[in-house]
Amino acid sequence: MSKIRTAGEAARQIGSGAVVAVNASSGLCCPDAVLEAIGGRFDEETAPRNLTMVHPIAAGDMFGTKGIDHLAKPGLISTILGGSYPSGPSSAEPPLIWQMLGNNEVAAYNVPSGILFDMMREAAGKRPGVLTKVGMDTFTDPALEGCAMNDAARDKPIVKKVEFEGEEWLFFPSLAPDVAIIRASTADERGNLTFEHEGAYLGAMELALSSHNNGGVVIAQVKRIAKAGTLKPHDVRVPGILVDTIVEAPDQLQTTATDYDPAISGELFRPLDTFRTGEFNVAKVIARRVLQELRSGWAVNIGFGISANVPRILMEEGRHGDITWVIEQGAVGGVPLLDFKFGCSANAEAFVSSPHQFTYFQAAGFDASLLSFLQIDKHGSVNVSKLSARPHVTAGAGGFVDITSRAEMIVFSGYFNAGAKLAVTKGRLVIEKEGRIAKIVDEVEQVSFSGRRAVTQGQDVTYVTERCVMKLTGNGLLVTEIAPGVELDKDILQQAGTPLTVAPDLKVMDEALFQPEPFGLSLKPGCRP
Repeated sequence: MSKIRTAGEAARQIGSGAVVAVNASSGLCCPDAVLEAIGGRFDEETAPRNLTMVHPIAAGDMFGTKGIDHLAKPGLISTILGGSYPSGPSSAEPPLIWQMLGNNEVAAYNVPSGILFDMMREAAGKRPGVLTKVGMDTFTDPALEGCAMNDAARDKPIVKKVEFEGEEWLFFPSLAPDVAIIRASTADERGNLTFEHEGAYLGAMELALSSHNNGGVVIAQVKRIAKAGTLKPHDVRVPGILVDTIVEAPDQLQTTATDYDPAISGELFRPLDTFRTGEFNVAKVIARRVLQELRSGWAVNIGFGISANVPRILMEEGRHGDITWVIEQGAVGGVPLLDFKFGCSANAEAFVSSPHQFTYFQAAGFDASLLSFLQIDKHGSVNVSKLSARPHVTAGAGGFVDITSRAEMIVFSGYFNAGAKLAVTKGRLVIEKEGRIAKIVDEVEQVSFSGRRAVTQGQDVTYVTERCVMKLTGNGLLVTEIAPGVELDKDILQQAGTPLTVAPDLKVMDEALFQPEPFGLSLKPGCRP
């Protein structure tokens, strides 16, 4: 019997009450045609109902790929477990799924992306669940929020703290999808899947295996269908024995707001001079200072925000290739892309599956991580996952907790406060108008990263802002450098929402960082910090 179905026929394979796992990262690999068909079926039939949706990384975005918002209808979803959620500018109307979880219309959880993949991998092997220290002392920990995003979720805990072999661990039960919805570039008639036009594999194999091994259905959306037996076996990433249904969607986007870019899928390598580099501004100064923390030969993870610009600065300094960039979606090496295409890399050296990348992160196999912050508190804890005033501005934690739980070295970057009007003039930082919202606070709104746990574990943590550099110590935050043109007391200590300690050998940041020309980066040879 043919496996080829329309999107509408595929949607009718999903029963009410099913657990449905979706393999996507915003627009990247998002099976949007199938998700749209599920929403359309519900509009016509009010079925399926009460689905539990599982999204290790967000499905959909706010820039043309609706993803999970196709399903954000009262009665269709009862529960959602997401590593991240669609996010966008504060001025935009929140996605429908954010409105539903804010109104307690669904029980919503923010589970670290790597742990969600682990929960399904354990189900694939018929094992009871995940024992992990990832997330301890953060919002993931049941002693704090236990991943719950709203009151509806708090009534149904999904994680508990247990003792095993004399140590405390977090325990997440296995999670077996009744339906896995994945996406690829090509399927042959037998359901073998290749990913030649994709910028990642994400967790396609893991989701398919988990659903199949537990009697579930695997639906694959693809761009095109080939004759059986014509795909090269080394190119097949998900074998047809795991795939039940194939949906052809020739117009699927490669990633957010992108029809197709062969450099994203590694089919073409772009000359380095075709990559845009950022204009000279305050954000670039911060990114330059972040880069000074790194060493040649390191493998370094980067996150969204100011950190995403660091690879371009390395390129400007003529040192591209000295550092290998690794991102949670699975790309290794190359040039991580910006804006709509974040999560993809051009000219990548390799693509690995996201679950394997998260195993690499969870065990601190890399050298350093460059990440952003919304808030930092007196303990050095960081909030990157919750902003109550406009929750959709942050996607949630994503892989942040997996990455930071054991990372040997972390450099957080961001602006010292929110709303300040800043400029860089003649090698000096100029604060033209002070911001009104403190980002250095007494207590963060949500603990995405635990400073106290980091101190206990001996992690090397640095915070880089436009006006100062701080280090995490056993006594909290220590100001070690200030920007040229900045007054320590007026511009830093008085603007912080919590007391800061100042290093006795306080230094001034390199003035060359505050000039538009390349600053002459010197990277020491790498060894683990």
